Amino acid sequence: MSARPFGRDDERVASIRAALEASSLDGLICALPSNVLLASGYWPVIGTACAVVGPHATVVVAPRDEYDFARAGWADAIVAFDAGSLENLDPVAHDIREPLRSAIARAGIEGARVGVESGPQHEPSTYVGAFRFGDVLGDLLRQEGLTPVPADDVLSHLRSRVTAREHDAIAGACAIAQRGFAAGSSALRPGVTESEAAERFRAPLGITAEASGVRRAGGYVFAMSGENGANAFGAYARSTSRRMRDGELVLVHCNSYADGYWTDITRTYCLGEPGERQRALYDAVLSARDAAIASIRPGVRAAAVDAAARDVIASRGFGAQFKHSTGHGVGFVAIDARAHPRLHPASTDVLRAGMVCNVEPAIYVDGYCGLRHCDMIAVTEAGAEVLTPFHERLEDLVLHFGSA
Repeated sequence: MSARPFGRDDERVASIRAALEASSLDGLICALPSNVLLASGYWPVIGTACAVVGPHATVVVAPRDEYDFARAGWADAIVAFDAGSLENLDPVAHDIREPLRSAIARAGIEGARVGVESGPQHEPSTYVGAFRFGDVLGDLLRQEGLTPVPADDVLSHLRSRVTAREHDAIAGACAIAQRGFAAGSSALRPGVTESEAAERFRAPLGITAEASGVRRAGGYVFAMSGENGANAFGAYARSTSRRMRDGELVLVHCNSYADGYWTDITRTYCLGEPGERQRALYDAVLSARDAAIASIRPGVRAAAVDAAARDVIASRGFGAQFKHSTGHGVGFVAIDARAHPRLHPASTDVLRAGMVCNVEPAIYVDGYCGLRHCDMIAVTEAGAEVLTPFHERLEDLVLHFGSA
């Protein structure tokens, strides 16, 4: 067991303990990497780690080969274990039992009720293949005399507002993404395939990480050009071998990460001077973006932010082509329409300082194009803080090409 090497996020510790007290829980034990990050500042790789939060301490149980990553967090203690014993064909549950018992004792969990993950949740990718405990963790806790209690609502509430430390980490992830957009947009031109273009945006995300003091960074980028962009409202995006053409729109969607904190950013570029129809689309989407951001402040209903964007687009005659909500929470996860605050017409959420979300007004015209502008926004006491202040205006999004 190791003492905490870095300063603790006291703001997060206080929020977790207040949430546990309000829910009459004696502790919190989570294993999904995004929740381990929330509880300890450590983003696991393989998924075999746990965070144990009790009245005395926050303790991380981590595989020994992830010890350096665990040290980068702010847990009070780390209990390392050797995963992959040759003595056991199914080693994880066997290898983690004693370390988990030690962590529970160190955290001071003596009561019966401990909050655990239980329901469905969007979980970002952490590695090529990742372990998920499923029911095994609950079985281990019951063997220790504890009663696992579903704590998904508690965790959702905690994830909805970030601490100052987490805000800075998300802002840092956005800054890395900005460099990717700068490099990628400079390579967009007619004749390049969507897949080639997407890679030009994606590659810098990892390359710039070390200079930013980030241990793990990367992400997913998709480019959808011309009529393919009209499909970008779906559950997932994809780049194809289609070659971009002069004068058309290219929608570039990015979900990048830096040490476990995620972004959701989209820009739509025009290859050459836009025509009248394209200018009308840009005017509608960018005006909707400005209206939504102007409406953001603590106490405002999330549905009102959606209405601010939706009303602008509808007033320009494109209401039916805005096919999804205006935004959702981003930070511990990239794409999860259920993440608070939900900027949706039916949302009951109310904005609070500390929330981070995306604002993504869009128009999708079948057989012609998709045009979406997605920013990362932090809600502050003064209003909206734009965490992605780049390529914001039409002149930034129009690309011109000189003669070869």
